[in-house]
Amino acid sequence: MDAALEYEEEHLAPLKKKAETIMSEAVADIAVIGLAVMGQNLILNMNDHGFTVCAFNRTVSKVDDFLANEAKGTKIVGAKSLEEMVKKLKKPRRVLLLVKAGAPVQAMIDNIVPLLEAGDIIIDAGNSEYIDSNRRHKELAEKGILFVGSGVSGGEEGARYGPSMMPGGAKEAWPYLKEIFQSICAKADGEPCCDWVGNAGAGHFVKMVHNGIEYGDMQLIAEAYKLMSVLGFSHDEMADVFDEWNKGELDSFLIEITANILRFRDEKGEHVLPKIKDTAGQKGTGKWTGIAALDFGQPVTLIAEAVFARCLSSLKSERVAASKLLKGPGVKPEEIVKDKKAFVEHLRKALYASKVVSYAQGFMLLAEASRKFDWNLNFGAIALMWRGGCIIRSQFLGKIKSAFDKNPALQNLLMDDFFVNVMNEAQTSWRTVIADSVLLGVPTPCFSSALAFYDGYRTEMSSANVLQAQRDYFGAHTYELLENPGTFVHTNWTGTGGRVTSNAYQA
Repeated sequence: MDAALEYEEEHLAPLKKKAETIMSEAVADIAVIGLAVMGQNLILNMNDHGFTVCAFNRTVSKVDDFLANEAKGTKIVGAKSLEEMVKKLKKPRRVLLLVKAGAPVQAMIDNIVPLLEAGDIIIDAGNSEYIDSNRRHKELAEKGILFVGSGVSGGEEGARYGPSMMPGGAKEAWPYLKEIFQSICAKADGEPCCDWVGNAGAGHFVKMVHNGIEYGDMQLIAEAYKLMSVLGFSHDEMADVFDEWNKGELDSFLIEITANILRFRDEKGEHVLPKIKDTAGQKGTGKWTGIAALDFGQPVTLIAEAVFARCLSSLKSERVAASKLLKGPGVKPEEIVKDKKAFVEHLRKALYASKVVSYAQGFMLLAEASRKFDWNLNFGAIALMWRGGCIIRSQFLGKIKSAFDKNPALQNLLMDDFFVNVMNEAQTSWRTVIADSVLLGVPTPCFSSALAFYDGYRTEMSSANVLQAQRDYFGAHTYELLENPGTFVHTNWTGTGGRVTSNAYQA
């Protein structure tokens, strides 16, 4: 062996081998942390679209099980430590978290950051509160790490075959995520149901509002179900009604699955729905929407009522006791509703009109957040993101996209020509349904709050002048006169009644 070859084998070969080992380790396009069903399905979805994913879970045995079963035969790789996971990632490293919101997300971020470099990307794809995402975006930016908070909707099936995705945060990260996200997401009319939303916590805020609207949609459907059941419709008859509605303007995922739920029978051949305990759970996003609405001064009344309806449902034992003491109207349903077929048509129109109000309120909240945080949200694009993959996906969202495409500065959906016609055409039926529900003693908090908002929004002169007078009477909070807006005055209501111009505080 000559000296040159001997030197190469002794000194260069080990270095070459080490370099090849390092290069072979950096094989993954993205890492996903969290191997519950959502995480597993999202990984498999990415694999189907040609991306190499590194799977990690705090409980390492889940990684082994996943690779040996669901991921068998794929090019998915696993890691048994965060250090190993980071080594397997191509730069800039992309790490997607699907872990429980709150402290678990923060703990995982704190553990990952020391292993990353400037320009690497952390994506929180769980249901985190937008306030946390605002903070994380700022804190990680100070360390050179790009943070993205991405809403993901569609449940387990959506994660596997195409969710709706709402990413926001560090805009510099989007070019490194766009191909992956837009490949795996749902498509509507050939367009991906995923686009960049805005900076900081914009992605999680949009997802929060999506979930709030979801609460409202679900409650409206539940109220329609309750009214029909009180009128004596069988479960199969109600399923037929929902199926028929799903062929028209109410076409949506939630209407579709409600029909399926109504028809479903157990092994005894009995309908399952009447056997389910009537106490609804919630994970917080609807509540967060209500809190944000109060914080920003936006009247998102329907979503708030949907949250409160779930809270009321949880008082099962109290409701059972109250049902034995508190009397209802005591009328027979057929005395109130004499034509059930006509009532179903009224109910369809009332549901559609209430749904319009729910979305109008949701977009009002998005608009105010966009102004407050300078997010410059694209409302038409958001409607498109919700057209497919997500829980509230529906034909109806195409009308919302068209409204904002026609007028990006649209102040409120109710002011769009299409929706003006919808509300004008539906309101007689809407009022009929709510009046009948009151006479029947059937609670319809979301139908009723939607109509109250509509009537309040279209009222040129409200009753708030009484509130301002009361506030000035007991607290000298002052008020404005219609003839002289911008100038605040105070009245000595118990004295001479004379007005005194004042710069007193507003409360």
